Amino acid sequence: MSSHAAGWGPRELGQIIPRLTRPAFRKASPQGAQILADWAEIAGPGPLGAAQPVRLSAGTLTLACPGALALEISMLAPQVIERINGHLGRAAVRRLAFVQSAAAVPQAARRRLPRAEVELPAATQAALETLPEGPLRDALARLGQEVFTPGARPVPLGPVRPVRVVGKVR
Repeated sequence: MSSHAAGWGPRELGQIIPRLTRPAFRKASPQGAQILADWAEIAGPGPLGAAQPVRLSAGTLTLACPGALALEISMLAPQVIERINGHLGRAAVRRLAFVQSAAAVPQAARRRLPRAEVELPAATQAALETLPEGPLRDALARLGQEVFTPGARPVPLGPVRPVRVVGKVR
């Protein structure tokens, strides 16, 4: 019995590569990885830009987005699929699926415009002055500015994560 027949010895690269890459491609296909990497370019500034690709499996691209946006994107599914496949250069996406996620705030909306400072109430100002100079005092002063600015919108804190309770609760 030769060493080649036992699985040892030189073999063609074409025989080895599929066995080595199959586990990696099972987890993330090359097209799925390209969609993730190029999503901002593919999606553009419209409603699709607020969705995030989660996975590509068996021709189904799963997008995470708020429920109302999922409805809007599903109505545009043929155009969305055409745009994605056009970017990839092949028909890798045949269907869209959706999972619920919190609304994402676009990067442009996160930038803050400078505001005129508001005079804080005397009690708040006095409480701030009792604190030593430093990052805590600065942070509390900024918080006071946000709280007492007329017409300021509340800052979203992000999604609330459920807590798993183990054991008995009384």
